[in-house]
Amino acid sequence: MNLDRLLAPRSVAVVGASPRVDTYGHQTLDNLVAAQFDGPVFGVHPRETEVLGVPCFPTLSDLPEVPDAIVIATPAATVPGLIEEAGQLGIGGAVVIAAGFAEVEHGRALQQRLRENALRYDMPVCGPNGNGLVSVVRRAPLWGDGYNIAPPGGVALVSQSGNVAVNAIGAARALYLHTVVSCGNQAVLEAADYLVALAQQEGVRSVALYLEAEGDGAQLAEGLALCAEREIGVAVLKSGRSTLGASAAAAHTGAVAGDAKVLRALVEEAGGAWVDDPHELLETAKAMAHGRRKVAGGVAVITCSGGDAAISADEADRLEIPLPPLAEETKAALKPIVPHAATIGNPLDYTAMLWGDVEGIADIVRTTASDPSLGQVLVYYDLPQKMGAAATYSWNSQLDGILLANQDSVAPVIVASTLPDLLPEDMVDKCLQRGVPAVWGLTTGIKVADAMRRPFGDPARLRAMGAIAGAAEPGEWLAEHEAKTMLAGVGVPVPSGGLATGRDELTALVAALDGPLALKVSSPDLQHKTDIGALELGVTNVDEALEAFDRLRSIVGYETSPVLVEQMAERGTELLIAARRDSVVPCLVVGLGGVWVEMVGDATVIPLPTDVGRVAEALLTLRGASLLTGGRGRPPVDIDALAELAVRVGQLLIDEKLMVIELNPVFAYPKARDDGATAGAIAVDAVVRRTA
Repeated sequence: MNLDRLLAPRSVAVVGASPRVDTYGHQTLDNLVAAQFDGPVFGVHPRETEVLGVPCFPTLSDLPEVPDAIVIATPAATVPGLIEEAGQLGIGGAVVIAAGFAEVEHGRALQQRLRENALRYDMPVCGPNGNGLVSVVRRAPLWGDGYNIAPPGGVALVSQSGNVAVNAIGAARALYLHTVVSCGNQAVLEAADYLVALAQQEGVRSVALYLEAEGDGAQLAEGLALCAEREIGVAVLKSGRSTLGASAAAAHTGAVAGDAKVLRALVEEAGGAWVDDPHELLETAKAMAHGRRKVAGGVAVITCSGGDAAISADEADRLEIPLPPLAEETKAALKPIVPHAATIGNPLDYTAMLWGDVEGIADIVRTTASDPSLGQVLVYYDLPQKMGAAATYSWNSQLDGILLANQDSVAPVIVASTLPDLLPEDMVDKCLQRGVPAVWGLTTGIKVADAMRRPFGDPARLRAMGAIAGAAEPGEWLAEHEAKTMLAGVGVPVPSGGLATGRDELTALVAALDGPLALKVSSPDLQHKTDIGALELGVTNVDEALEAFDRLRSIVGYETSPVLVEQMAERGTELLIAARRDSVVPCLVVGLGGVWVEMVGDATVIPLPTDVGRVAEALLTLRGASLLTGGRGRPPVDIDALAELAVRVGQLLIDEKLMVIELNPVFAYPKARDDGATAGAIAVDAVVRRTA
């Protein structure tokens, strides 16, 4: 579906254009006139011939030409028919402002008819029940709310909340917007569709996404891949708590790696920024559109305040954003150019003794930015309001020094105020015009600087993720013995054992296996055996095994279920390794297992497909990574063997089109030694569910 005519229309018609000022049709037409849209504008009204100087016609079919886009501001019941008429005429797209569709029960059938009519003609529709969309660069506000005319730029905003979009348009923060989309009910187009289209629009430098639902994972991955290819920054704000996928309901995986974590992993794989509120969303997108990235180790903070230096250091530590120590040669170069009272370090407090010294400030910033460990240099700058002429000159000189340094600094420079109201819009604009992102807020500044030092993602990898994404319904569970047979078939180590359906088979298995043994009821409808006592551990001889067998076969509902008999694995470091398909993209989940799953939820998410190197790196990011690397005198586990096991699990999910695989616990051991000690990793318990 081609969105070009909708996103950048050359002609527009407003259906429902009205002389009544309290209508969406009137507001939309007024916005187009006020913005001086450079193209034909028509109104559609059964009786009016002119509104706000714009010619009106009774129906779409009566228009003198076929418009690129229409805005429908009429009651909900009229909309499906208008979409049908627009499709027949070859109109390029529609914005539906009306409410009364799937957001209310009686409107669901109406929205389905709207969707069917649009898809019949391959016509993109924005909405319904949204504010519309604005092409700021085309001066085309297809917008039913108040519109603040502002200079165009490179920031695109796609929002599943109308109010986030309304506030962005009305904000005084020098956003320089390119396009704004209020998605509404997403009857035809969802956020990912706009992302794909905007990534291909000329002049887009960053995209801010406000998401309430992830939507089509394949399309989202393609949009992120396009942005990575074109070096378009992406910032994402996701609202709402994670909803666990249906297939994870009987497993721990969804609880420790909910849908929001999977989306975040996908966004960060693309080099995007995961943000926490609308303010940070807009500030990050603004910085991405105007600043330059440098992929390097960390951030330097420069300030004239000891308090700001201390707070920023605390915030960076809390957010796990690296503030690397300055190199000795950097410190030596700084020593003769900073005041004697300055604190040379990171953060760097140069004090107020150089206030107003343009060249002095520039030298400090420029010298700090030459440090090889830095990706971004964050300089705090506050401009108090209502100052006299002398103070204003001094404060302005301070900013001039910062901007001068950016002209030839090795690491890019970002300016941030400690409080939002201490950096007025004209000063933000001054910075942006000189290629220096200027953002509001001490913590926001640190997070933006961190985002700007991260690399863009690998488009090929993102597309590989999208290729295996897609909605799937949960199917049948496998019995544990079936799950382990499947795992063993792809090289995942599992305990030696066999299946007993009677006492003779049990006796033979006990004789063939080295004890101690574990006996478990193995049934497709039994995922949590401990809940009903469907397992027996530490069995050492035939008599104990027969007694355990009889007890297990007496459990109501499982009298004929087979019993899985296995050698008990030597206890090692417990981990959870799982793969799931029931989120925006299929993913691998690795974390501390056993009781640690419920106690601390220490797990990380890796989108699939993946490789041993990525998994090994992810394991070392766990809060409890010291349990794997030899902390507190423990022997380090074989990280590579653990990662290899995890990769095989992820590939099995893909190849067999499974819904979920959960191994908990997996026991991890040290690398193989000459003394024959247990080595590598082994999956002790397994839960697998197919797709329908």
